[in-house]
Amino acid sequence: MGFLNSLVYNVVFMAAATGWFVAQILKTIIYALINKTFDAERLVGSGGMPSSHSATVCALATAAGIQYGGGSFQFAVSAILAIIVMYDARGVRRETGIQAQVINEMISFFSNMGKPLSYEEKLKEFVGHTPLQVLAGALLGILIAVIYCFALG
Repeated sequence: MGFLNSLVYNVVFMAAATGWFVAQILKTIIYALINKTFDAERLVGSGGMPSSHSATVCALATAAGIQYGGGSFQFAVSAILAIIVMYDARGVRRETGIQAQVINEMISFFSNMGKPLSYEEKLKEFVGHTPLQVLAGALLGILIAVIYCFALG
């Protein structure tokens, strides 16, 4: 019980976890408003607005900076992690989503022509983020960490 108790009172961890949670809830609401349908996968899935990856790592880095200072090892590691995660979300994972969309369109096209395809399941297209989604997630994470550290922590 000591480990869980320590984790719950760890301001840096809780700010990051809250950043992820709030971003996932917002992502689900925004998706439902735009598409007029509820998709439960949005509650835990990647991709979409705002980036929960960005919100999580920016909340982590911000909380570490507030708790331990800008010159600390904790802030340095979390800030570098945040940069890598956001770069990857906007770059490699976004390209993967675009490629999945093209492949899904090709599968649909050939399936409609009566050509049997061995691949039966659509590829996930929501895997990466636009620069705006990454920025929104980053700002959300920073805001949550500041509120968590100064108001709740």
